[in-house]
Amino acid sequence: MKIFKLELKRMLKAKLTWILLLLSLVFSVLLAYLPVTYCYSNYTDEAGNEVNLTGLSSIAYEKVRQKDASGVVTPERVRQAVETYQACLEQYGVTESYNLPEGVYEKEILPISPLLHGVKEAFADPNTGMAPAIMEIDSEQLEDYYAVCEQRIVYLMAMEQAGHPAAQRRAAEMYQRVEKPFEVYPGMTSSVMDYQNIMGYLVLLFCVVIASSVFSAGYQSGADDILRCTRHGRARMAAAKIAAPLLLSGATFTVCSTVYILTVNSLFGWECVKTSIQMMYSIVTLAGLNIGELQWLFAAAGLLSVLASVSFTLWISSRSRSTVASLAAALAFCIAPVVVYMAVPGTLAPWVCSILPASGTSIQASILYAITDFRFLNFGGIAVWTPYAVIGACVVEIPLFLLLAVRAYCRHTVN
Repeated sequence: MKIFKLELKRMLKAKLTWILLLLSLVFSVLLAYLPVTYCYSNYTDEAGNEVNLTGLSSIAYEKVRQKDASGVVTPERVRQAVETYQACLEQYGVTESYNLPEGVYEKEILPISPLLHGVKEAFADPNTGMAPAIMEIDSEQLEDYYAVCEQRIVYLMAMEQAGHPAAQRRAAEMYQRVEKPFEVYPGMTSSVMDYQNIMGYLVLLFCVVIASSVFSAGYQSGADDILRCTRHGRARMAAAKIAAPLLLSGATFTVCSTVYILTVNSLFGWECVKTSIQMMYSIVTLAGLNIGELQWLFAAAGLLSVLASVSFTLWISSRSRSTVASLAAALAFCIAPVVVYMAVPGTLAPWVCSILPASGTSIQASILYAITDFRFLNFGGIAVWTPYAVIGACVVEIPLFLLLAVRAYCRHTVN
Protein backbone atom coordinates (compact mmCIF):
# COMPACT_ATOMS: atom_id res chain seq x y z
CA MET A 1 0.00 0.00 0.00
CA LYS A 2 2.86 2.38 0.78
CA ILE A 3 4.36 1.79 -2.66
CA PHE A 4 0.98 2.43 -4.25
CA LYS A 5 0.57 5.73 -2.37
CA LEU A 6 4.02 6.87 -3.43
CA GLU A 7 3.32 5.97 -7.06
CA LEU A 8 -0.01 7.81 -6.99
CA LYS A 9 1.67 10.83 -5.39
CA ARG A 10 4.35 10.76 -8.09
CA MET A 11 1.72 10.83 -10.83
CA LEU A 12 -0.19 13.68 -9.20
CA LYS A 13 2.97 15.76 -8.94
CA ALA A 14 3.21 15.94 -12.72
CA LYS A 15 1.91 19.21 -14.16
CA LEU A 16 0.60 17.42 -17.29
CA THR A 17 -1.59 15.19 -15.13
CA TRP A 18 -3.33 18.13 -13.49
CA ILE A 19 -3.75 19.92 -16.81
CA LEU A 20 -5.45 16.88 -18.35
CA LEU A 21 -7.64 16.29 -15.29
CA LEU A 22 -8.74 19.92 -15.31
CA LEU A 23 -9.45 19.76 -19.05
CA SER A 24 -11.54 16.65 -18.50
CA LEU A 25 -13.74 18.44 -15.99
CA VAL A 26 -14.01 21.60 -18.12
CA PHE A 27 -15.00 19.61 -21.21
CA SER A 28 -17.61 17.70 -19.19
CA VAL A 29 -19.41 20.94 -18.34
CA LEU A 30 -18.83 22.56 -21.73
CA LEU A 31 -20.06 19.57 -23.73
CA ALA A 32 -23.11 19.27 -21.47
CA TYR A 33 -24.06 22.84 -22.34
CA LEU A 34 -23.37 22.69 -26.08
CA PRO A 35 -26.57 20.73 -27.00
CA VAL A 36 -28.58 23.58 -25.50
CA THR A 37 -27.06 26.08 -27.93
CA TYR A 38 -28.40 24.12 -30.92
CA CYS A 39 -32.02 24.33 -29.78
CA TYR A 40 -34.00 26.75 -31.94
CA SER A 41 -37.66 27.68 -32.29
CA ASN A 42 -39.56 30.37 -34.10
CA TYR A 43 -43.21 31.39 -34.16
CA THR A 44 -45.47 34.30 -35.04
CA ASP A 45 -46.99 36.13 -32.11
CA GLU A 46 -50.49 37.63 -31.92
CA ALA A 47 -49.23 40.92 -33.33
CA GLY A 48 -47.88 39.15 -36.42
CA ASN A 49 -44.24 39.51 -35.41
CA GLU A 50 -41.82 36.62 -35.93
CA VAL A 51 -40.20 35.53 -32.69
CA ASN A 52 -36.95 33.52 -32.68
CA LEU A 53 -35.90 31.60 -29.59
CA THR A 54 -32.63 29.81 -28.90
CA GLY A 55 -31.13 27.80 -26.08
CA LEU A 56 -33.07 27.42 -22.85
CA SER A 57 -35.83 29.73 -24.09
CA SER A 58 -36.45 27.43 -27.04
CA ILE A 59 -36.52 24.35 -24.80
CA ALA A 60 -39.00 25.99 -22.43
CA TYR A 61 -41.21 27.13 -25.32
CA GLU A 62 -41.41 23.68 -26.93
CA LYS A 63 -42.09 22.02 -23.58
CA VAL A 64 -45.08 24.28 -23.08
CA ARG A 65 -46.34 23.71 -26.62
CA GLN A 66 -45.92 19.92 -26.36
CA LYS A 67 -46.98 19.34 -22.76
CA ASP A 68 -50.20 17.59 -23.82
CA ALA A 69 -48.13 15.03 -25.77
CA SER A 70 -46.16 14.02 -22.67
CA GLY A 71 -46.78 10.70 -21.02
CA VAL A 72 -47.53 7.15 -22.10
CA VAL A 73 -47.63 6.61 -25.86
CA THR A 74 -50.76 4.51 -26.18
CA PRO A 75 -52.08 3.38 -29.58
CA GLU A 76 -55.13 5.57 -29.03
CA ARG A 77 -53.01 8.70 -28.56
CA VAL A 78 -50.90 7.88 -31.63
CA ARG A 79 -54.07 7.39 -33.67
CA GLN A 80 -55.48 10.72 -32.50
CA ALA A 81 -52.22 12.47 -33.39
CA VAL A 82 -52.18 10.94 -36.87
CA GLU A 83 -55.82 11.87 -37.47
CA THR A 84 -55.16 15.43 -36.29
CA TYR A 85 -52.17 15.65 -38.63
CA GLN A 86 -54.16 14.29 -41.58
CA ALA A 87 -57.13 16.57 -40.92
CA CYS A 88 -54.87 19.62 -40.71
CA LEU A 89 -53.15 18.89 -44.03
CA GLU A 90 -56.43 18.08 -45.74
CA GLN A 91 -57.88 21.35 -44.51
CA TYR A 92 -55.12 23.34 -46.21
CA GLY A 93 -54.91 21.08 -49.28
CA VAL A 94 -51.26 20.02 -48.86
CA THR A 95 -49.56 16.63 -48.61
CA GLU A 96 -46.56 17.53 -46.43
CA SER A 97 -46.34 19.61 -43.26
CA TYR A 98 -43.65 21.91 -44.67
CA ASN A 99 -46.19 23.15 -47.24
CA LEU A 100 -48.54 24.45 -44.55
CA PRO A 101 -49.15 28.22 -44.33
CA GLU A 102 -46.91 30.16 -42.00
CA GLY A 103 -47.69 29.61 -38.33
CA VAL A 104 -50.00 26.62 -38.84
CA TYR A 105 -47.33 24.01 -38.10
CA GLU A 106 -46.37 25.66 -34.80
CA LYS A 107 -50.02 25.96 -33.78
CA GLU A 108 -51.45 22.59 -34.80
CA ILE A 109 -48.68 20.09 -35.61
CA LEU A 110 -45.89 20.97 -33.16
CA PRO A 111 -47.98 20.07 -30.06
CA ILE A 112 -48.55 16.50 -31.34
CA SER A 113 -45.23 15.92 -33.15
CA PRO A 114 -43.64 13.79 -30.36
CA LEU A 115 -46.45 11.25 -30.77
CA LEU A 116 -45.80 11.04 -34.51
CA HIS A 117 -42.21 9.89 -34.03
CA GLY A 118 -41.70 6.47 -35.55
CA VAL A 119 -45.13 6.19 -37.18
CA LYS A 120 -43.78 6.32 -40.73
CA GLU A 121 -40.97 3.91 -39.84
CA ALA A 122 -43.42 1.41 -38.34
CA PHE A 123 -45.37 1.29 -41.62
CA ALA A 124 -42.33 1.16 -43.91
CA ASP A 125 -42.46 -1.14 -46.92
CA PRO A 126 -41.28 -4.63 -45.83
CA ASN A 127 -39.36 -5.16 -49.07
CA THR A 128 -37.77 -1.79 -49.76
CA GLY A 129 -37.76 -0.17 -46.32
CA MET A 130 -39.25 3.01 -47.81
CA ALA A 131 -41.45 4.85 -45.31
CA PRO A 132 -44.84 6.17 -46.45
CA ALA A 133 -46.10 9.68 -45.88
CA ILE A 134 -48.34 10.02 -42.83
CA MET A 135 -51.18 10.99 -45.16
CA GLU A 136 -50.93 7.50 -46.71
CA ILE A 137 -51.34 5.63 -43.42
CA ASP A 138 -54.72 4.19 -42.53
CA SER A 139 -55.40 5.38 -39.00
CA GLU A 140 -57.49 2.25 -38.34
CA GLN A 141 -54.27 0.20 -38.40
CA LEU A 142 -52.95 2.19 -35.44
CA GLU A 143 -55.27 0.29 -33.11
CA ASP A 144 -52.58 -2.42 -33.18
CA TYR A 145 -49.65 0.03 -33.27
CA TYR A 146 -47.23 -2.03 -31.20
CA ALA A 147 -48.08 -5.21 -33.09
CA VAL A 148 -47.16 -3.32 -36.27
CA CYS A 149 -43.85 -2.30 -34.64
CA GLU A 150 -43.09 -5.92 -33.71
CA GLN A 151 -43.78 -6.96 -37.29
CA ARG A 152 -41.56 -4.13 -38.49
CA ILE A 153 -38.53 -5.45 -36.60
CA VAL A 154 -39.01 -8.81 -38.31
CA TYR A 155 -38.97 -7.16 -41.74
CA LEU A 156 -36.05 -4.91 -40.83
CA MET A 157 -33.86 -7.72 -39.54
CA ALA A 158 -34.62 -9.76 -42.66
CA MET A 159 -32.88 -6.96 -44.57
CA GLU A 160 -30.20 -6.06 -42.01
CA GLN A 161 -29.23 -9.67 -41.20
CA ALA A 162 -30.08 -11.50 -44.41
CA GLY A 163 -28.80 -15.05 -44.25
CA HIS A 164 -28.56 -15.05 -40.45
CA PRO A 165 -31.82 -16.48 -39.06
CA ALA A 166 -30.37 -16.71 -35.53
CA ALA A 167 -29.80 -12.94 -35.45
CA GLN A 168 -33.29 -12.33 -36.82
CA ARG A 169 -34.88 -14.49 -34.12
CA ARG A 170 -32.72 -12.95 -31.41
CA ALA A 171 -33.72 -9.40 -32.42
CA ALA A 172 -37.41 -10.25 -32.52
CA GLU A 173 -37.20 -11.85 -29.06
CA MET A 174 -35.37 -8.84 -27.64
CA TYR A 175 -37.93 -6.40 -29.01
CA GLN A 176 -40.84 -8.43 -27.66
CA ARG A 177 -39.32 -8.10 -24.18
CA VAL A 178 -39.11 -4.30 -24.44
CA GLU A 179 -41.70 -2.74 -22.15
CA LYS A 180 -44.62 -1.21 -24.04
CA PRO A 181 -46.30 1.21 -24.39
CA PHE A 182 -43.43 3.67 -24.63
CA GLU A 183 -43.21 7.01 -22.87
CA VAL A 184 -42.25 10.42 -24.20
CA TYR A 185 -41.41 13.67 -22.40
CA PRO A 186 -40.42 16.37 -24.94
CA GLY A 187 -37.48 18.69 -24.52
CA MET A 188 -34.34 16.59 -24.95
CA THR A 189 -32.67 15.68 -28.26
CA SER A 190 -30.35 12.84 -29.27
CA SER A 191 -27.44 15.31 -29.39
CA VAL A 192 -27.30 14.98 -25.60
CA MET A 193 -26.09 11.40 -25.97
CA ASP A 194 -23.78 12.29 -28.86
CA TYR A 195 -21.97 14.84 -26.72
CA GLN A 196 -21.74 12.44 -23.80
CA ASN A 197 -20.01 10.08 -26.21
CA ILE A 198 -17.57 12.83 -27.26
CA MET A 199 -16.91 13.65 -23.61
CA GLY A 200 -16.15 10.00 -22.87
CA TYR A 201 -13.77 9.73 -25.80
CA LEU A 202 -11.85 12.86 -24.79
CA VAL A 203 -11.48 11.63 -21.21
CA LEU A 204 -10.30 8.26 -22.52
CA LEU A 205 -7.59 9.98 -24.60
CA PHE A 206 -6.47 12.06 -21.61
CA CYS A 207 -6.27 8.98 -19.37
CA VAL A 208 -4.26 7.12 -21.98
CA VAL A 209 -1.79 10.00 -22.22
CA ILE A 210 -1.34 9.97 -18.43
CA ALA A 211 -0.77 6.19 -18.34
CA SER A 212 1.48 5.93 -21.38
CA SER A 213 4.69 6.84 -19.56
CA VAL A 214 4.16 4.85 -16.34
CA PHE A 215 6.77 2.21 -17.22
CA SER A 216 8.55 3.65 -20.26
CA ALA A 217 9.59 6.85 -18.48
CA GLY A 218 11.52 4.83 -15.91
CA TYR A 219 13.15 2.75 -18.62
CA GLN A 220 14.14 5.85 -20.56
CA SER A 221 15.56 7.81 -17.61
CA GLY A 222 17.27 4.83 -16.01
CA ALA A 223 15.44 5.31 -12.71
CA ASP A 224 13.86 1.91 -13.12
CA ASP A 225 17.30 0.27 -13.02
CA ILE A 226 17.64 1.37 -9.38
CA LEU A 227 14.08 0.47 -8.34
CA ARG A 228 14.44 -2.97 -9.88
CA CYS A 229 17.29 -3.76 -7.45
CA THR A 230 15.14 -3.16 -4.36
CA ARG A 231 13.34 -5.88 -2.40
CA HIS A 232 9.93 -5.23 -3.96
CA GLY A 233 11.21 -3.83 -7.24
CA ARG A 234 9.46 -6.25 -9.57
CA ALA A 235 5.97 -7.74 -9.07
CA ARG A 236 4.88 -5.49 -6.20
CA MET A 237 6.33 -2.44 -7.89
CA ALA A 238 4.52 -3.36 -11.11
CA ALA A 239 1.24 -3.82 -9.21
CA ALA A 240 1.60 -0.38 -7.63
CA LYS A 241 2.46 1.19 -10.97
CA ILE A 242 -0.65 -0.20 -12.66
CA ALA A 243 -3.01 0.38 -9.73
CA ALA A 244 -2.30 4.11 -9.53
CA PRO A 245 -3.24 5.06 -13.13
CA LEU A 246 -6.21 2.68 -13.05
CA LEU A 247 -7.60 4.35 -9.93
CA LEU A 248 -6.92 7.83 -11.29
CA SER A 249 -8.49 7.04 -14.67
CA GLY A 250 -11.53 5.33 -13.18
CA ALA A 251 -12.15 8.16 -10.73
CA THR A 252 -11.71 10.80 -13.44
CA PHE A 253 -14.15 9.15 -15.84
CA THR A 254 -16.70 8.54 -13.08
CA VAL A 255 -16.58 12.15 -11.89
CA CYS A 256 -16.74 13.58 -15.43
CA SER A 257 -19.65 11.32 -16.42
CA THR A 258 -21.56 12.24 -13.28
CA VAL A 259 -20.93 15.96 -13.82
CA TYR A 260 -22.06 15.68 -17.45
CA ILE A 261 -25.26 13.79 -16.66
CA LEU A 262 -26.23 16.05 -13.76
CA THR A 263 -25.53 19.19 -15.79
CA VAL A 264 -27.31 18.17 -18.99
CA ASN A 265 -30.37 16.80 -17.20
CA SER A 266 -30.65 19.96 -15.12
CA LEU A 267 -30.57 22.06 -18.29
CA PHE A 268 -33.13 20.04 -20.27
CA GLY A 269 -35.29 18.94 -17.35
CA TRP A 270 -35.21 15.75 -15.31
CA GLU A 271 -38.58 14.59 -16.59
CA CYS A 272 -37.01 14.10 -20.04
CA VAL A 273 -34.91 11.15 -18.88
CA LYS A 274 -38.09 9.06 -18.62
CA THR A 275 -38.46 9.12 -22.41
CA SER A 276 -38.12 5.67 -23.98
CA ILE A 277 -35.13 5.52 -26.32
CA GLN A 278 -37.47 4.26 -29.05
CA MET A 279 -39.08 7.72 -29.00
CA MET A 280 -35.72 9.38 -29.64
CA TYR A 281 -34.03 6.86 -31.91
CA SER A 282 -35.62 4.14 -34.07
CA ILE A 283 -39.09 3.03 -32.96
CA VAL A 284 -37.82 -0.57 -33.13
CA THR A 285 -34.62 -0.07 -31.10
CA LEU A 286 -33.89 -3.35 -29.34
CA ALA A 287 -32.94 -2.10 -25.86
CA GLY A 288 -35.67 -1.63 -23.26
CA LEU A 289 -34.23 1.54 -21.75
CA ASN A 290 -35.23 5.12 -21.17
CA ILE A 291 -32.85 8.04 -21.75
CA GLY A 292 -31.76 8.20 -18.11
CA GLU A 293 -30.92 4.50 -18.07
CA LEU A 294 -29.06 4.87 -21.37
CA GLN A 295 -26.97 7.69 -19.91
CA TRP A 296 -25.86 5.62 -16.94
CA LEU A 297 -25.39 2.46 -19.01
CA PHE A 298 -23.12 4.36 -21.37
CA ALA A 299 -21.23 5.77 -18.36
CA ALA A 300 -20.69 2.24 -16.98
CA ALA A 301 -19.69 0.79 -20.35
CA GLY A 302 -17.47 3.80 -21.00
CA LEU A 303 -15.74 3.24 -17.66
CA LEU A 304 -14.97 -0.35 -18.67
CA SER A 305 -13.65 0.89 -22.01
CA VAL A 306 -11.41 3.47 -20.32
CA LEU A 307 -10.02 0.88 -17.89
CA ALA A 308 -9.43 -1.58 -20.76
CA SER A 309 -7.69 1.11 -22.82
CA VAL A 310 -5.53 2.18 -19.87
CA SER A 311 -4.68 -1.47 -19.19
CA PHE A 312 -3.64 -1.90 -22.81
CA THR A 313 -1.60 1.31 -22.59
CA LEU A 314 0.19 0.05 -19.47
CA TRP A 315 1.11 -3.14 -21.31
CA ILE A 316 2.47 -1.11 -24.23
CA SER A 317 4.38 1.10 -21.79
CA SER A 318 5.87 -1.94 -20.04
CA ARG A 319 7.33 -3.07 -23.37
CA SER A 320 8.51 0.31 -24.66
CA ARG A 321 11.84 1.91 -23.84
CA SER A 322 10.66 5.31 -25.08
CA THR A 323 7.78 7.45 -23.82
CA VAL A 324 7.17 8.73 -27.33
CA ALA A 325 6.83 5.20 -28.70
CA SER A 326 4.44 4.08 -25.96
CA LEU A 327 2.29 7.21 -26.33
CA ALA A 328 2.15 6.92 -30.13
CA ALA A 329 1.19 3.25 -30.01
CA ALA A 330 -1.49 3.81 -27.36
CA LEU A 331 -3.07 6.73 -29.22
CA ALA A 332 -3.00 4.76 -32.47
CA PHE A 333 -5.06 2.01 -30.87
CA CYS A 334 -7.48 4.61 -29.45
CA ILE A 335 -8.07 5.96 -32.94
CA ALA A 336 -8.20 2.48 -34.49
CA PRO A 337 -11.98 1.89 -34.00
CA VAL A 338 -12.77 5.04 -36.00
CA VAL A 339 -10.47 3.98 -38.84
CA VAL A 340 -11.77 0.41 -38.82
CA TYR A 341 -15.38 1.57 -38.83
CA MET A 342 -14.82 3.75 -41.89
CA ALA A 343 -12.28 1.68 -43.83
CA VAL A 344 -12.92 -2.01 -43.17
CA PRO A 345 -15.65 -3.37 -45.45
CA GLY A 346 -18.55 -5.74 -44.80
CA THR A 347 -19.14 -7.69 -41.61
CA LEU A 348 -15.50 -7.63 -40.55
CA ALA A 349 -15.70 -4.11 -39.08
CA PRO A 350 -18.13 -5.02 -36.23
CA TRP A 351 -15.91 -7.96 -35.23
CA VAL A 352 -12.74 -5.86 -35.12
CA CYS A 353 -14.39 -2.89 -33.39
CA SER A 354 -15.94 -5.14 -30.75
CA ILE A 355 -12.56 -6.37 -29.51
CA LEU A 356 -10.66 -3.07 -29.56
CA PRO A 357 -10.43 -1.61 -26.01
CA ALA A 358 -11.41 1.93 -27.04
CA SER A 359 -14.59 0.86 -28.87
CA GLY A 360 -16.78 1.53 -25.84
CA THR A 361 -16.42 5.30 -26.17
CA SER A 362 -14.98 5.75 -29.65
CA ILE A 363 -16.48 8.15 -32.16
CA GLN A 364 -18.94 6.41 -34.54
CA ALA A 365 -18.09 2.93 -33.25
CA SER A 366 -19.03 3.40 -29.59
CA ILE A 367 -21.39 1.30 -27.51
CA LEU A 368 -23.94 4.15 -27.73
CA TYR A 369 -24.35 3.62 -31.45
CA ALA A 370 -24.18 -0.14 -31.04
CA ILE A 371 -27.16 0.00 -28.67
CA THR A 372 -29.21 2.03 -31.15
CA ASP A 373 -28.12 -0.14 -34.11
CA PHE A 374 -29.13 -3.63 -35.22
CA ARG A 375 -25.74 -5.30 -35.70
CA PHE A 376 -25.00 -8.82 -34.51
CA LEU A 377 -21.84 -10.90 -34.52
CA ASN A 378 -22.78 -14.14 -36.24
CA PHE A 379 -20.83 -17.34 -35.72
CA GLY A 380 -22.57 -20.39 -37.08
CA GLY A 381 -25.92 -20.61 -35.35
CA ILE A 382 -24.91 -18.15 -32.62
CA ALA A 383 -25.79 -14.45 -32.78
CA VAL A 384 -24.37 -11.95 -30.27
CA TRP A 385 -25.63 -8.38 -30.14
CA THR A 386 -22.62 -6.06 -30.52
CA PRO A 387 -23.10 -4.13 -27.21
CA TYR A 388 -22.78 -7.44 -25.34
CA ALA A 389 -19.63 -8.24 -27.30
CA VAL A 390 -18.05 -4.85 -26.58
CA ILE A 391 -18.74 -5.05 -22.83
CA GLY A 392 -17.61 -8.68 -22.66
CA ALA A 393 -14.38 -7.88 -24.48
CA CYS A 394 -13.55 -5.06 -22.05
CA VAL A 395 -14.21 -7.30 -19.03
CA VAL A 396 -11.77 -9.87 -20.42
CA GLU A 397 -9.16 -7.37 -21.60
CA ILE A 398 -8.73 -5.50 -18.31
CA PRO A 399 -7.20 -8.41 -16.32
CA LEU A 400 -5.50 -9.83 -19.43
CA PHE A 401 -3.53 -6.69 -20.27
CA LEU A 402 -2.75 -5.99 -16.62
CA LEU A 403 -1.25 -9.46 -16.21
CA LEU A 404 0.72 -9.01 -19.41
CA ALA A 405 1.99 -5.64 -18.15
CA VAL A 406 3.18 -7.14 -14.85
CA ARG A 407 4.80 -10.04 -16.68
CA ALA A 408 6.55 -7.74 -19.18
CA TYR A 409 7.82 -5.49 -16.39
CA CYS A 410 9.16 -8.41 -14.35
CA ARG A 411 10.90 -9.86 -17.40
CA HIS A 412 12.34 -6.53 -18.52
CA THR A 413 16.11 -6.58 -18.85
CA VAL A 414 18.56 -3.67 -18.87
CA ASN A 415 20.85 -3.43 -21.90
